[in-house]
Amino acid sequence: MDMLLGSTFLLFMAIIFIGVFLHFVPIGLWISALAADVHVGIFTLIGMRMRRVPPSKIVMPLIKANKAGLDVNVNQLEAHYLAGGNVDKVVDALIAAQRAQIVLPFERSAAIDLAGRDVLEAVQMSVNPKVIETPLVGAIAKNGIEVKVKARVTVRANIDRLVGGAGEPTIIARVGEGIVSTVGSAKSHTSVIESPEEISNTVLSKGLDAGTAFEILSIDIADVDIGRNIGAQLQTDQAEADKRIAQAKAEERRAMAIAREQEMKAYTQEMEAKVVEAQAELPHAMAEAFKNGKLGVMDYYNMMNVQADTEMRKTISQSGNAQKSVNTVSGK
Repeated sequence: MDMLLGSTFLLFMAIIFIGVFLHFVPIGLWISALAADVHVGIFTLIGMRMRRVPPSKIVMPLIKANKAGLDVNVNQLEAHYLAGGNVDKVVDALIAAQRAQIVLPFERSAAIDLAGRDVLEAVQMSVNPKVIETPLVGAIAKNGIEVKVKARVTVRANIDRLVGGAGEPTIIARVGEGIVSTVGSAKSHTSVIESPEEISNTVLSKGLDAGTAFEILSIDIADVDIGRNIGAQLQTDQAEADKRIAQAKAEERRAMAIAREQEMKAYTQEMEAKVVEAQAELPHAMAEAFKNGKLGVMDYYNMMNVQADTEMRKTISQSGNAQKSVNTVSGK
């Protein structure tokens, strides 16, 4: 019984030992590397396990690079993986660049990958240029007509400027700026419609790809539409604003005139009140003058005659004006 328990214990320990050994020593991966004529030491694989680097993430790309004839070693791939890079994509990019006869060292490829750019896509774009379509860009010609332009920009990745170079949004913004500038310098919207290639040639000559990760190969105008008559709308808005200003000034003048009229009415009423007050004082003044001997009877009669003569002249004048009005109405 004791011998059976001892044998079982030894078998169990042997299974544990083999499991731990196979975990730290990927025999199958080591055999695959030897079969592909890639020399990776068994202790190197164990070291990867100790450094928490999956050996398959390094060995398989190394086999692929070796078969493609690339000069890449284990330390380079492992260092790139530990830095957070995508080893498999970097190796694929190196193979694609070699096939396309593009000079791309491993260090540059790794730097592009660590910078957050898709290095494989960049290599593919260097071989097969990409077309970037701009949104509809509105610009105004000198005659005030809005022109809406959509362009297609054919770009090729510039491997040397992928690290630190501006991306697609910068290309789109610069092309849009060039379209606005070119259309804005045109005398009429008809000239833009007749010769849209002028926009392409002018924008392309500005060197818009400077400082970007791309090289602009061509700029083609895909669509040209006519928008609003901005010039006429601005003139209409200006005329409406002038009209409102004139109305405000006229209203101000009317208010001032009404105020002056009210002042004159108040002044007239005040003067009439003073006249009435003076007329009320006249009999008292005349009585006082009679009493003091300053006004005689003849003086009084002369004053009354002058007053009666004035009233008569006034009545005659009013009768003459009424007769003239009657003659005018009757047509005489």
